[in-house]
Amino acid sequence: MTNPVTGRTWMDRNLGASQAATSSTDAASYGDLYQWGRAADKHQKRESNLTYIKSTSDEPGNTNFIIPPEYPYDWRYLSNWELWQGENGVNNPCPIGYRIPTIAEWEEEIKSWENEDANGAFMSVLKLPKAGQRITGNEEYSNEIGFIIEAGINGFYWSSSTSSNSSFSYIISFDDDDVRWGHHIWESSTYRSNGSSVRCIKEE
Repeated sequence: MTNPVTGRTWMDRNLGASQAATSSTDAASYGDLYQWGRAADKHQKRESNLTYIKSTSDEPGNTNFIIPPEYPYDWRYLSNWELWQGENGVNNPCPIGYRIPTIAEWEEEIKSWENEDANGAFMSVLKLPKAGQRITGNEEYSNEIGFIIEAGINGFYWSSSTSSNSSFSYIISFDDDDVRWGHHIWESSTYRSNGSSVRCIKEE
């Protein structure tokens, strides 16, 4: 679908979703949860198995969701900041002609919403649901490592943009009260090992 305000075209659903969202809590629209920079190798499936062994390459060669045993919380041993950069970027999981959006493109999209919260996210052209996140390396959720949290409560969506901290990449996140993105630095970058939603944008 195309946003008439920004002129940008996006996929109508999250990667892995069976349908576009009919509500913010439409479970069939949640889709998969990707670790930043990984290809569609089935690690993103919500029921995928866990491993504590980091990958030494851009392609882990297995379908496991990788939980780093300690900081830095990246699924890859020695972070690679160059993944997911553009349609032809390494490990781009989007269909041909699409790519992961930058944080600047997300910010432009958010500014077109009627409300900067979960309701605005769903009422927008993108119909973004609150699909939750799969957590690694977060002390607040230390008892839920590897599990899906906050599905139906929060939405977390990756950008292709990387933080100056080698363990982080930028996301947008939203709940019923607020939306956070690149200018809210501490709230809008997250460990690359965390599993978040992907919504692809068309390459122009």
